[in-house]
Amino acid sequence: MTILDGKLLSENIKSELAAEVDQIRSRGGKIPHLAAVLIGENPASQVYVQSKIRSCEQVGFKSTLIQKDADTSEAELLEIVHQLNEDPDVDGFIVQLPLPKHIDEERITLAIDHRKDVDGFHPVNFGRMAQGLPAYLPATPFGIVEILRRYNIETAGKHCVVVGRSNIVGTPISILLSRKGYPGDCTVTLTHSRTRDLPGEVRRADIVVAAIGIPEFIKGDWVKEGAVVIDVGINRVPDATKKSGSRLAGDVAFDEVAPRSSHITPVPGGVGLMTVAALMVNTLKACKKEIYP
Repeated sequence: MTILDGKLLSENIKSELAAEVDQIRSRGGKIPHLAAVLIGENPASQVYVQSKIRSCEQVGFKSTLIQKDADTSEAELLEIVHQLNEDPDVDGFIVQLPLPKHIDEERITLAIDHRKDVDGFHPVNFGRMAQGLPAYLPATPFGIVEILRRYNIETAGKHCVVVGRSNIVGTPISILLSRKGYPGDCTVTLTHSRTRDLPGEVRRADIVVAAIGIPEFIKGDWVKEGAVVIDVGINRVPDATKKSGSRLAGDVAFDEVAPRSSHITPVPGGVGLMTVAALMVNTLKACKKEIYP
């Protein structure tokens, strides 16, 4: 059983980005600039955003954090989005989800200029991805694809079962792994909470992508011997043995599933770190105008 080390891969990617930024700087070129908008005091969102800002510093990007109170109105947030759309120095930006309930997330996503949508959530980027056209790939699916690529995991002809159908992870990774080329050419089954005999569907998988948001949902006897398991979940669960009183757990019961797997991502130290690295890659592409000249 091989641990798919997202920490190691993300550090490798950030080293590659830092080297490219050094070259850009030596030529007197434009330094990539990522902005992040954080509304409210959601602890998990604060951790994610700080991780993104820290990664910008590590690779030499410029970064801007715009932080507003939870009672910020939708109109105020739309104005912030408009200003970032119009700012020629900002190459890409993210609005950290989830947003407070009084703000329509879809309206905010649609307001973001798709050319600066480095999270890959805008329908223009999603549609281009679905058609195999150049696009900013959603960061978590992009990170998953890079894990498979960099560990040389065979995908052609393999049966991939995705558990969870969100627009952020489940649906886009099902599209990416079914596309022609590597990593891809999988036969993909997209499952969810209404799937009948979900354990039976997962047992058929050569590759399992667990993205349902329920801690330790995928059990050991759900996974066939030798399967590749990608655990996207990051859930905080009570743990009296920890000083904090809690620990992070994935959507996979790791201790049960790992012995049956050929490869598995840990939580933490797996997909989450690759998500941030993928966001950095998208920001560099935005700066270089690779997707939208």
